Amino acid sequence: MVEISPNADPPVCKIIDYQKFLYQQKKRQKELKAKTQKVVLKEIRFGPQTDEHDYQFKLKHAIKFLEDGAKVKAFVFFKGRSILFKEQGEILLLRLAQDLEDYGKVEQLPKLEGKRMIIFIAPKTAKKK
Repeated sequence: MVEISPNADPPVCKIIDYQKFLYQQKKRQKELKAKTQKVVLKEIRFGPQTDEHDYQFKLKHAIKFLEDGAKVKAFVFFKGRSILFKEQGEILLLRLAQDLEDYGKVEQLPKLEGKRMIIFIAPKTAKKK
């Protein structure tokens, strides 16, 4: 005997093969798991003094990642004494966020973690017709 709906008044029970019930339950869970979307995270690395051409090149990659539905983690890596240019790194990441405004939304504003300043950008959800 298997309880189908415990919240109903009176509770609903059914007499079935328990192994078959477990099998069907696993099968349903597997189908649900297959339907869920997996979140892909792509990383883009900048230096604090990235040139314009390099910036545009990485911007194109970020646009492609967002259009494919992946999240983008952009970060500025500070080596040695370049940590003095924190403001340049923040300006660079905010400029990237502004350029990607049409393709995605900022999940987390630039935040300094050790020698890295990180920003997360999630793709805009596609509108279903």
